[in-house]
Amino acid sequence: MPRRVFRDRREAGRVLAELLSAYQGRTDVVVLGLARGGLPVAWEVAAGLGAPLDAFIVRKLGAPEHEEFAVGALASGGRVVVNDDVLRALRVTPQQLRDVAEREGRELIRREAAYRGGKPPIDVTGKVVILVDDGLATGASMFAAVQALRDADPAEIVVAVPTAPESTCRQFTGMVDDVVCATMPTPFNAVGEWYWDFRQVSDEEVRDILATPTADLRALGAPARASAADIIDRAAVDAPDGLPPTEALDEIIGDARIVLIGESSHGTHEFYEVRAAITRWLIEEKGFCGVAAEADWPDAYRVNRFVRGQGDDTTPDEALSGFERFPAWMWRNVVVRDFVEWLHARNARCRASGETQAGFYGLDLYSLHRSMHEVIAYLDKVDPLAAARARDRYACFDHTSADDGQAYGFAAAFGAGLSCERQAIEQLVEMQKNAIEYARRDGLLAEDEAFYARQNAQTVRNAEMYYRAMFGGRVTSWNLRDQHMAQTLSALLSHFDREYGHQRARIVVWAHNSHVGDARATEVGGDGQLTLGQLVRERYGDDCRLIGFTTYSGTVTAAGEWGGIAERKTVRRALNGSVEELFHETGRSAFLVSPMIRRAAAEPLDVVRLGRAIGVIYLPETERQSHYYHVRPSEQFDALIHIDKTRALEPLEANSVWVAGETPETYPTGL
Repeated sequence: MPRRVFRDRREAGRVLAELLSAYQGRTDVVVLGLARGGLPVAWEVAAGLGAPLDAFIVRKLGAPEHEEFAVGALASGGRVVVNDDVLRALRVTPQQLRDVAEREGRELIRREAAYRGGKPPIDVTGKVVILVDDGLATGASMFAAVQALRDADPAEIVVAVPTAPESTCRQFTGMVDDVVCATMPTPFNAVGEWYWDFRQVSDEEVRDILATPTADLRALGAPARASAADIIDRAAVDAPDGLPPTEALDEIIGDARIVLIGESSHGTHEFYEVRAAITRWLIEEKGFCGVAAEADWPDAYRVNRFVRGQGDDTTPDEALSGFERFPAWMWRNVVVRDFVEWLHARNARCRASGETQAGFYGLDLYSLHRSMHEVIAYLDKVDPLAAARARDRYACFDHTSADDGQAYGFAAAFGAGLSCERQAIEQLVEMQKNAIEYARRDGLLAEDEAFYARQNAQTVRNAEMYYRAMFGGRVTSWNLRDQHMAQTLSALLSHFDREYGHQRARIVVWAHNSHVGDARATEVGGDGQLTLGQLVRERYGDDCRLIGFTTYSGTVTAAGEWGGIAERKTVRRALNGSVEELFHETGRSAFLVSPMIRRAAAEPLDVVRLGRAIGVIYLPETERQSHYYHVRPSEQFDALIHIDKTRALEPLEANSVWVAGETPETYPTGL
């Protein structure tokens, strides 16, 4: 799969300019682009900062007979930097190195003359110099540029690139005053992998770029352009407290069959509250059949029984008590409790009037052992002999501790225990084979229970794969999880079509932005990562809508480590160059924005920016590395709802740490 983030070098430069906004408008800043590939990037940076631009020429010194393998570099001013270890390893003689350096030196002089047309280079003495390239691999060329620049006595040196390995960026942090790497993917193979268009830059293009002014374009008569924030402000639809008007929602959703509504954290009150309000409207006014949530199948189905007036639970709190696995607050919170109570009451009215009820279902696959228990419990009631066979097959998993899927996966992946893949598949096949017979016995209720049991068997099969894959690669296990969610969603739609006797069942999905958004519009898509939103779009096309949430600051319920207690943490203000910062700059407290409503929104949303993702763990001390990735909002979502300041989601069991909260960043001033 191709690994792409930026359309071309120009777009990469605009992303860098956003990240370098602290240098904007300063008269002591000079931007130097490493020729030739760094010049289109550098022009956008210089234009964004209102700074002068010049070329800085660096020539790679290739190994004899292996010219693509750099042994060093030659920079403007004649500075030569070599890698002694590589020279020794390749046994490059001093004469061979001199021959390469002389040849590249002649080319360097030719290019300087061709690019500048006889003009002298910009004087950088006492200036803040921002060195820009289109990316770094080994960093040899940039290292040579930095070493050569030191002789010119600049005040500061800043290295800025759109993409580079983290290890290379880290090498420069102790060498220069600032390093800005827009994205640091892992693994990193080549700079060109992160561009859709990475054509070679010609000498003529370099001359044209250097001839195009960058500093204070308006003073030269160029028309003023509206800022991205101004465009968003004009295109936005007011959403008091985050809830857009139904007219706007109707225009976006239309006749879509699936509406996926995200959240940029698993612990923000407003995201849950607004999502629940939109869902109530979709169920009441648009005929949606229920909710499919990023929750374990057995726990969610217990809620489903309650809202349909079945099972033993008598209150929403009891119905939600099955959510015991970390993070319990994700579903055991006051907003979900209130929604479940509403759905229970609404369905009671529907049963009395003969109208269609709406359900609550889970899409996730962490419930390996609980799903096995549910399969056996179901078969005990309908087919005791089949239950005995299921017990025998699932006994394979008994060598790990109860309900510990990770322990099973570790043992199976590294040969420390049995693999139960065959047994999980055999049980699923038998359940599917007998499904029609089981479902026919007692009408719709029996069919629903048979479907529930069959999905448990499917969950066991997919969870078994997932837990083994956890120890093989992050992308593989992530993809198995989202593929399972997509498979479960499709099974639910088919089940609804049969149950309600029509072919247009409609469902709402609740999940994190990182699942709801289309991975193809994010840098993780370049790693080969899939998302539920992407898979649903690929299968259902215009029959689905993806809606995301963002926030700029506030508080959030999250843990400090996996399995930790719920804490009420302060959310740091969004980073420069992020979608959240762009939305904050509009000055609006809450709004919806979508090109489907106002086409003008497409332009500012069609730019690669940082996007924040807080899951069940929040690590503000490593904010950039832990919680941001590059996204193209216009392709990631159909619409975004921004709530500038949000508060932490309230767990049903709020511990003393959560109640105490966290000292805000502005303490003690409170400003």
